[in-house]
Amino acid sequence: MPARLRDMGFASCGHSRESGRAHSANLLKGAVDDLDSRFRGNDRRKEREYIPNGASACRRNHLKKLTGLLLILLGGVTSVQGQQPSRLPIQEALDLADKQNLDLAAARRRRAVALAGIRIAGQRPNPSANVTALRDEPHEGLFFDQPVEIGGKRGRRIDVARQEGALTELEIAALARQVRRSTREAYYAAAHARAESERLARVVEIAKRLAQIAEERFKTGDVAQLEVIQTSLEASRAEADLQVARQREKVSMSRLNALLNEPASKAWDLAGTLEDNTPTAPLQDLISRAYQSNPDLQHLGGEKKVEESRRSLLKAERIPNLDLEAGVDFNSPHDFRYGPRSQISIDLPLFTRNQGEIAQSLANERVLEAETAATERSVSARVEAGFYDLEAQRTQVQLYRDRLLPVARQLESMAEESYRAGKTGILTAIQAQQAVQSVESSYLQSLEELQGLYAALEETVGGPVD
Repeated sequence: MPARLRDMGFASCGHSRESGRAHSANLLKGAVDDLDSRFRGNDRRKEREYIPNGASACRRNHLKKLTGLLLILLGGVTSVQGQQPSRLPIQEALDLADKQNLDLAAARRRRAVALAGIRIAGQRPNPSANVTALRDEPHEGLFFDQPVEIGGKRGRRIDVARQEGALTELEIAALARQVRRSTREAYYAAAHARAESERLARVVEIAKRLAQIAEERFKTGDVAQLEVIQTSLEASRAEADLQVARQREKVSMSRLNALLNEPASKAWDLAGTLEDNTPTAPLQDLISRAYQSNPDLQHLGGEKKVEESRRSLLKAERIPNLDLEAGVDFNSPHDFRYGPRSQISIDLPLFTRNQGEIAQSLANERVLEAETAATERSVSARVEAGFYDLEAQRTQVQLYRDRLLPVARQLESMAEESYRAGKTGILTAIQAQQAVQSVESSYLQSLEELQGLYAALEETVGGPVD
């Protein structure tokens, strides 16, 4: 009896190890019969059928514990069934990352900062209250001072804050595109890892089949034992590669879960494959879209609008603010007991009229225009390069699929049959298998690179490319 069951209280009650196992099996069958009899209302009759009089107490104890163990096992089966991998298409993965990615969620919280900046820009200056007590007449006084902004300064401050908020939105959108690209790459990296595990599982099966052929030929005296050892070594190496590939599959799935903000151990049934279609629009359409939606160009356009708003505010600040003062003086014995007072003051813009700041703003705008022109050319070149790279990768994938893979698999099949018939040596069969493995591995790698190039082109364009 296993130690774990013995620790749980499944003692043998005087029986030997072998008889105890048979006894436990009989008790399990009796427990099932007992449950059936309870439903039929024949409890006592069934208990007498399978419980001897001499060991009824011990067996009842076994029955209770075995029933508990059955419940635990049934609970484990239910738990495993509840942890079945969820089906995950690529579009659903992209939507999930857009909703749950932590970096994106943190960036979106900056919207509240931008809205607070608009409220700050719309604030009006507070009045001030002054109380005086002097030896001169009038001896006491109370007056209020209120600065008044004129020239539309408040509205222009609000406009600057709004443009800065729009710039924040552009930065969030740029991060969302980066997350989309990372999610697509991680998704197809996980698909590649899974496909690699499936490929290596087939390699293990083929290697074992070749080892079996070598064993059969060795028994008949056709080959030396060296070939048996060599094929066994190849099978063992294939099994080791398969174990490593399965661990890498877990790593790639963990990286995908990190982007989706899901538990690292969560398993997904990826609905997409590496051979998913990657449609693209014509090159000129992609370049036109990139001019409108590329994140770098959008950010430069947002910075230019912010600079224009700031320059408009600087021009409005040339108009000085009014300082209005009103109050009451008290206790002037020879003239009055109390009397009103008022005052208007204004700064004279004789020396400083924001000339330097406005010139700096104009210079910044010219820099942004030059950077925009350079970025447009760079974006155009990147779209062209990404488009042609994608087309070249498609051609490579098609060559692998239509030519190299069929020929390599045919070579492998012919080499195996030739070795089975004794027409070729073991080295020829092993080399044929290795050639097929190399071609299949390169094919999967080229498919993942194709998906990665597609994701990079999407980010460069700033949106869908189909």
